[in-house]
Amino acid sequence: MAIISCIIADDHEIFRQGIRNVLNRDHKLKCIGEAENGVALLQLLQQHKPDVILLDMKMPEMDGVQATAKIKELYPTAKILVLTMYDEEEMILHMLDMGVNGYLVKTASPAEILRAIHKVYEDDFYLSDLVGKLMLKSRQQKNDIPLSHKKNVVLNDKEKEILRLMCKELTTTEIGNAIHLSPRTVEGIRSTLIDKLEVRNSTGLIIYAVKNGIADA
Repeated sequence: MAIISCIIADDHEIFRQGIRNVLNRDHKLKCIGEAENGVALLQLLQQHKPDVILLDMKMPEMDGVQATAKIKELYPTAKILVLTMYDEEEMILHMLDMGVNGYLVKTASPAEILRAIHKVYEDDFYLSDLVGKLMLKSRQQKNDIPLSHKKNVVLNDKEKEILRLMCKELTTTEIGNAIHLSPRTVEGIRSTLIDKLEVRNSTGLIIYAVKNGIADA
């Protein structure tokens, strides 16, 4: 049974302890390191390669935005789950644009935090209610979500269906069962879509689907 390794980056020791306690509730999760700022996090990443990084935004020396930019430069496949007090639309959209795999505010329940970690690990993204509502609001207001999507791309019906099911938070296996494909085939199509649409990860695919009306088709 695979153990999902995590690193917690937050400048408040009490909060890190709280997250450790949450992780300890799940025998499939393990905290392998902690950092009080982005500098310390990057030093940890030289020695450890966690499956999921839990990242705060406001930290001394190097904040979450700066740390994300550096992590994506050095470790482009790293999976980052933002866990912060900031729920401003501009910040959320900016971090999604930078390629984070999920965004949670610290008011999230322990159950949601655990669910998000598993979802990021297994399916590369976690679409929280907050982020989902924000993207829907942006689309309804016809405001561009700040992600650079390749234009004039034609998607076939199978690709659109996979995007639609991803927006419903189905796992790769569940998507495969729904459209009679193997999980490996679904992963292959998803990887092709990332290249085809020129997005950073599955979070970018979700935003593309919402922005282009595929999510609620």
